[in-house]
Amino acid sequence: MMALAKKSGEGPISLKSIAKEHDLSEHYLEQLIAPLRNAMLVKSVRGAYGGYMLAKDAKDITVGDIIRVLEGPISPVEVLDDEEPAKRNLWIKIRDAVKDVLDNTTLEDLATFEDKGDQEYYMFYI
Repeated sequence: MMALAKKSGEGPISLKSIAKEHDLSEHYLEQLIAPLRNAMLVKSVRGAYGGYMLAKDAKDITVGDIIRVLEGPISPVEVLDDEEPAKRNLWIKIRDAVKDVLDNTTLEDLATFEDKGDQEYYMFYI
């Protein structure tokens, strides 16, 4: 998604070129792109110069949107009703804090992030 965001406006990008540029398996990317396309986060363009592109502006796609499509609901652990109340409350606070960060971080934020040396460095894996 970041590769598509960084090349937004340049037309469709082939999975083959993304795979080559990021040293990833094209087959793996094909497995990821299908649910992203079904969720209308990316769209495909057929033809000789076809490929994939974002279906919306990167500023309108949150990291939470992407993770929910690829991984399911956001929850660090399954919170059980019969769990000790203090422990349950802590996990609920952690879950809500993670959701808040993911839902308030856009794909554009990640694609345009620059390490200026005065902030923590983030590494994003999916």
